[in-house]
Order: sequence, then structure tokens, then C-alpha cells
Amino acid sequence: MRNNLKREARKIEMQSGLWKMIMIVAIPLMVVIIVLAVFGIVYALRYNAILSNVTTASNFNQNYKDDVDLKMYYYVIDSQYSEGLPIGEVESAKTIAQKLLDTTTQKDSIRAVNSVLNLTQNLEKKMNQIAETEDYDSRVDQLEKNIYIITDLIQRFMYTYLYYEAAYLNDLQTTMIKNVFISMVLVVILSLVLLYFLLNYSRKLSRRIVDPIDRICERLEAIGKGSLLVCEPIQADVEEVQILSYGIENMVQRLKWQIDRNTEQEKQRRRTELALLQAQINPHFLYNTLDTIVWLIESGEIDGSVKMVASLSNYFRFSLSRGKNVITLQEEEQHIRSYLEIQQMRYRDLMDYEIDIPDRLKSFVLPKLTLQPLVENALYHGVKNRRCKGLIRLTGREEDNCVILEVMDDGRGMTKERLDGIQSSLTDVKHEGFGLRTVHQRIQILFGAEYGLSLESTPDIGTKIIVRIPMQTSDKEIAT
Repeated sequence: MRNNLKREARKIEMQSGLWKMIMIVAIPLMVVIIVLAVFGIVYALRYNAILSNVTTASNFNQNYKDDVDLKMYYYVIDSQYSEGLPIGEVESAKTIAQKLLDTTTQKDSIRAVNSVLNLTQNLEKKMNQIAETEDYDSRVDQLEKNIYIITDLIQRFMYTYLYYEAAYLNDLQTTMIKNVFISMVLVVILSLVLLYFLLNYSRKLSRRIVDPIDRICERLEAIGKGSLLVCEPIQADVEEVQILSYGIENMVQRLKWQIDRNTEQEKQRRRTELALLQAQINPHFLYNTLDTIVWLIESGEIDGSVKMVASLSNYFRFSLSRGKNVITLQEEEQHIRSYLEIQQMRYRDLMDYEIDIPDRLKSFVLPKLTLQPLVENALYHGVKNRRCKGLIRLTGREEDNCVILEVMDDGRGMTKERLDGIQSSLTDVKHEGFGLRTVHQRIQILFGAEYGLSLESTPDIGTKIIVRIPMQTSDKEIAT
């Protein structure tokens, strides 16, 4: 009971300590972030307002004086180029000035833009006076003494406004840089102070939390590298860490048991698949072969019977393969050659065969009895269904760092629907295509999902079964 109370008190103390450590860091940082955010927003708004004023003022026609003076001159002399009074230019300048006056805060800038606004209003009045004056000399005199002077002043005051705003923008930018620098210095100082307190405080907690967790991390890293030996749980003052360590060791124990079980089940599955595949060899093949041998002997064809017995012996010797499940392509070729020799002697009027596998590929390995079911399918479902003599051809080549084996026949072929059904049966659990599916799955179990079988077929032309395996030599370790 006392131990439980101590453990509970320690747990509460630990939670309080962690919360206190978080508060020591979080509260000052939150305050600094809020202050910096407020300063940043204020400066950003002021900077954006001034920049907007400068942009608006930049829309003012830089040739305002020349344009207005020229149009007024044409108007006064009643030129054919006259377009009337340039009221539009005056209104545009007045609009810009009014917009700037609404958003400007600096006194010098306000005085300048007020002057522009007043001058535009005065300019408009002077234009109307000229329009009401009929005497030519008086009109010219008003043009020179009023219009030219006012447009010059408008342009000057607008430039003055831009100067004041640009200067203020520059001052504001300098102030921002200075304040940002000061803020960064304060943040660095505060961060160093917080870091000192954090390190000092965390050092007191490390022996109770960090050290056991480090040992647990080392344990997990060892587990990740494959170390599944059950170890003694790590002792820690903190209950949660202790529970975690016990849980990890229990997990390792269960994981090791499950892996061992799955490994044994996989081995049993592969043995069963191979046994099922070998059971697919039709017993009638042996009976018919022996009958053919007897018939050859009775007919006096001793050489043929001897050759057939030798081929049958080789066929079953390579079928056993000294108990190996993975053999070289050379051994598989010899097995297929023996099988085809026997079948050719039985069906000499129905089939021929060709085997063309380059010697450089024969050292690579594949699951035993990979090609025999494919050749058997080509014989019984392809060539025998023809009404004339057919050909079974086995070839091998290298492609994209893989070994490609092709079993082709020139038999009846298949329709697209039938081809799709057999192709689907390679992965679906269906009764049809058991031999092909077993070969396909054994290749994928051994080498990976990117390898296996694929089929091509055309009605009345023939069928091709393509086997893709990696260029894996027999001197490398392969799980069987």
C-alpha cells in the first residue's frame, strides 16, 4: 500500500514537473510572439498604406503640364487639333489628389496634396474664364499668366508629395529594420535564458525519464535490426515507462512466436504446393510410356526402346533433383528434354519440339517443375487438338536484367475470353489452371510479385506462355 502511494505521488510529481517545464518555456515565448506579431502587423499596415499612396501618386501623368498646356493652347488659338477644354485631365488629377488626401497621415504630404487639390479647382475655374472670354489677346494673356503657372505648380506639388512620402517610407523601413534587429536580439537573449532554465530543469528529470527511455529506444533499435531475444524489462521509477518496457518484451515474445509459426507454415505450404504439383503428373504418362516401351521391344525396335527407357530414367531422376526445390535452368532443361523425347516417341506423327536456351542463362535458378506443366499444357491443350503435326518450342533470352523463358505451340490457341479467364486464374483461387497457378505463385513466393507467368494466345495460331524470373545464380542464398 505504501509503495503504491509512493508510486502515485511520484507520478503526480512527474506530471507537475513536466507541466511546469512546459510553462517555463511556453508562456514567455507566447508573449514574445504576440508582441512581435503586433509590431509586425502595425508596421505592415503603415508600410502598406504609404506604399499604396506612392503607387496612387505614381498614376499621376508625368507629362501633365505639357499635355494640359498644349490642349489649352490649341483651344485658345482655335486650332483644328483642338479637342476642347482638357477638363478630363483636370478631373483625373483632382480625383488622385482627393484619394491621396483621404489616406495620407503626414503633415508635409497633406499640405502638398491639399495644394494640388486647390490648384486643380483653381485651374478648372481659369479654364472656364478663358472659355467665356472672346477677345483673342485676352485669352492668350490668361493662358500664359494663369494656365501655364497653375499646371506647373500642380506638377511641382505632386512631385513634392511623392518626395515626402518616399522619404517617410524610407524612414519607416529604417525603423522597421532597427526594431526587427532589437527584437531578434531580445529573442536570442530570452531564448538563451529559457534554454538555461530548461536544461537545468530537464537535467533533474533525465534520470527518471530520459535515461530509461533511451534504453528503451536502444532496445527498439535492436528489435528493428532483427534481435528478437526476450530480455529482462528495463527498470524505471516512472510507472508508465515500466509498463512500456514490459509491453515491449511481451510483444517481442509474441512476435517471435508468430514469426516462427509463420515460417513453419510457409515451409509447409511450399512443400504442399510442390507435392500437389508433382501429383499433377498423370499416372497414365508412366503407364503409357511403359506400354510404348513394350511395344517397341515387341516390334524389334531395341534402340528406340533403350532410348525411351533412358529418357524415362532421366525424367524421374531430374524430377527428384536430390530433394531440392530450386534447381538451375540447365537441370530444368534436361528434365524437359527428357519429357519431350518420351512424348515425341509416343506422338511422333503429332509433334516436334525445339529447345533454344543460351548457355549463359543456364546457371540461373528457378523453382523445380516450372516448365514441365507448361510444356504439358502445350502438348495436351494445344498440339494434340490440331489435325496436323504441331511444334512445341522452348526458348530463353535476357531482358531488363531478367531471364525470359517462352513455351510456344502452334496449336488451336484460345479466344480472348478463355485467355482472360486463365490469366485471372493465376491469382484467383479457381479449379481451372491449377498447374499454371501453382507455378506462378511459387515463382512469386520465391522471387517477388514482379515475376511469374503471363500468356498470349491467338485462335488457330497458337499459344505462348512467358516465364519471367530474376537473374539469380545458385550460389546465392534463397529461402526454400
